[in-house]
Amino acid sequence: MNIAMGAGSHPSGAAAVHTAVEFAQQAEKLSLQTTQNNEHLETVAVEAKFVTPQDPVIVTADGNRLPTVPLEQAYKLNILKDELNGDVPKEEIGQTEDNAQASPSAVAGFGPRSHADSKATQKSSESSLRRTMPPTNTHPLFPPLPLYGPPSLLRDIQCWAFRVTSFFLSAAFLGVIVLGALFTNIPKVCISIWKRLTLQSPDAQRPFYEEEVRRQNMRKEQDRSWKRRKSRGEKTPDQERAQGNDGYIPTEGGPDPVICDVGYYARRVGLDIEEFEVQTEDGFIIDLWHVYDPREYAKLNDQERSYRSPELFTGNNRKRLRDPSQKPKFPVLLMHGLLQSSGAYCVNDDDSLAFYLCKSGYDVWLGNNRCGFKPKHALLDYSDPRMWCWNIRQMGVFDLSALVSRVIFETGFEKIGLICHSQGTTETFVALAKEQRPELGEKLTVFCALAPAAYAGPLIGKMYFKFMRVISPGLFRVMFGIHAFIPLMMTMHRILPSGLYGWLGYTVFSFLFDWTDTRWDRGLRDRMFQFAPVYVSAESMRWWLGRECFAKHKCILSTKEEWRSEEREDGTDGPLAETASQLAIQSREHHRKPKGATAWYNEKVCPFALWVAGNDDLVDGRKLLHRFERGREPHVKVVHSKVLPEYEHLDVIWAMDAVDQIFQEIREVLWKTCNVRDKCRVPQDCEDVAAWTPEYTRADEDAEQSSSDSA
Repeated sequence: MNIAMGAGSHPSGAAAVHTAVEFAQQAEKLSLQTTQNNEHLETVAVEAKFVTPQDPVIVTADGNRLPTVPLEQAYKLNILKDELNGDVPKEEIGQTEDNAQASPSAVAGFGPRSHADSKATQKSSESSLRRTMPPTNTHPLFPPLPLYGPPSLLRDIQCWAFRVTSFFLSAAFLGVIVLGALFTNIPKVCISIWKRLTLQSPDAQRPFYEEEVRRQNMRKEQDRSWKRRKSRGEKTPDQERAQGNDGYIPTEGGPDPVICDVGYYARRVGLDIEEFEVQTEDGFIIDLWHVYDPREYAKLNDQERSYRSPELFTGNNRKRLRDPSQKPKFPVLLMHGLLQSSGAYCVNDDDSLAFYLCKSGYDVWLGNNRCGFKPKHALLDYSDPRMWCWNIRQMGVFDLSALVSRVIFETGFEKIGLICHSQGTTETFVALAKEQRPELGEKLTVFCALAPAAYAGPLIGKMYFKFMRVISPGLFRVMFGIHAFIPLMMTMHRILPSGLYGWLGYTVFSFLFDWTDTRWDRGLRDRMFQFAPVYVSAESMRWWLGRECFAKHKCILSTKEEWRSEEREDGTDGPLAETASQLAIQSREHHRKPKGATAWYNEKVCPFALWVAGNDDLVDGRKLLHRFERGREPHVKVVHSKVLPEYEHLDVIWAMDAVDQIFQEIREVLWKTCNVRDKCRVPQDCEDVAAWTPEYTRADEDAEQSSSDSA
């Protein structure tokens, strides 16, 4: 292996040979493949690059990236490389020079060495060992991920053993869930049949029943109109009535085939989608979809939409308007929830959040997390366990950052707006934390959180979730594997008819998460479940449901002991809250500890806007609002917050009245926090929306004091 030597004091003789051997062994442990017979030298690990102090990724000889590895392994690789290049501390250089008079036989590695030589080598080894030790203060909610080396016979046997056991055991687990969902659905089916037999409509009591009927009739009329035009042989849609009379001409129509294709549904409302590939800093290739008006934007070619270097926030920005004299639209990125893709934002025709914002005057981008529908990596393939060794932290630190970087590159803006739902909010909350990647907040004008998932709701105590929390990490891997989480779900997605899959998907997820379709347009429900589930790693599900992380602590960034202590101090914990509040006041008189001392965020964080589903058992958004209201996050500016008492977890994106209750407010929040209003097109109905300016309050002074105290 050829290593370029730096300009410093180099190890010599036996020490150099020993260091070179150690470096080669450590590099091979972290490489893509073994290097027997000098093969695959281009995939050898040459350096650990620290994206954050807790997130080292491996750089290979050809410049590609491999996913994050345990800290001690990354430090060891870098220290050995530095020693080999002569970049060693001055005190160690002095030790080396003082003991440089070793015998030729000892330098060559033959024959006995003097006591001084042995002592010098021992001191050097001890010093090197000390310097390879990484920081030990890892966050209790983010324990180290396992290390899987390059392919070998032993590793392959291990992987196949996990794949075989997890196939049968996870299929059995899924079967139990499906049977439970079907069994609990029997009473609902019986009631529906009885009402039909008695000439009653089973849907008449639904809150938006009349609007559902109106929309269903409108879709049927549009389908008939499309068929008539096609039967007359018209090749262009110029005579087709634009949906909503807004001038957007559909280029797809007819009966909905219910397919997993966001571009198809965009074209049904007169818009279109172009797909980009984005490379993360740890080598994953993820999907980014751009929603655009074909009258204004020209689609880029395949090469321009392909993935770029893993380095973020680099390169000359591209501008994409057909008419350069026209003001651009302000860009906004949307991120999806757990087991979903961003197609969830495109299933309600014109009332889909993505299409609504696009037609309101925003430049809309839909981000997708790693693996998704098509697992891709610059080096790894599906069967490699390193492809699946990640959890929510990697999704926030790597995926979200890469997507924000690409949107900024494509649009030319310095900052963008961000909208997330459910798990998308979690990865953002994690990424923006001061211990993770706080500088990302400086690239965002506002973070709009829909059904924010920072604290667990009561649903985490259900029997099937408790089972996953009780079993050990080792048994979890035996049952669910070390690759994708229950990939049988994706197989069912491919082989089942869309109508059956949509009904089954709703029935199972409703059983698991206590959702109902009460506020949805039931005529589009099958379409809604075509974009879920997607591939996720077993490790990420273990983070959510296993015994170590979220399910145990019921919070994403604080341990159970920490947030319960905060609630006792704030007087918001349980029925004795009033008494606790009085005790907390008395306690603070004796112990004046600033509330911001336990803050998750620093001064780099962007403004927040939150829409909380009040009838959501999956997550507890009110608890997060209380955290902000009680001054626990003095650096966080909440520009908008709203609790919707009757809303469930998915209603924030799929409810029939979401446009009035949420989407219009999102449109205004994005505009009032926009930092370049004079350079952008004014969104629809936002002419009178005043710009938001942050206010400097006493809380900010406390935040500064808290930051200095914690430092």
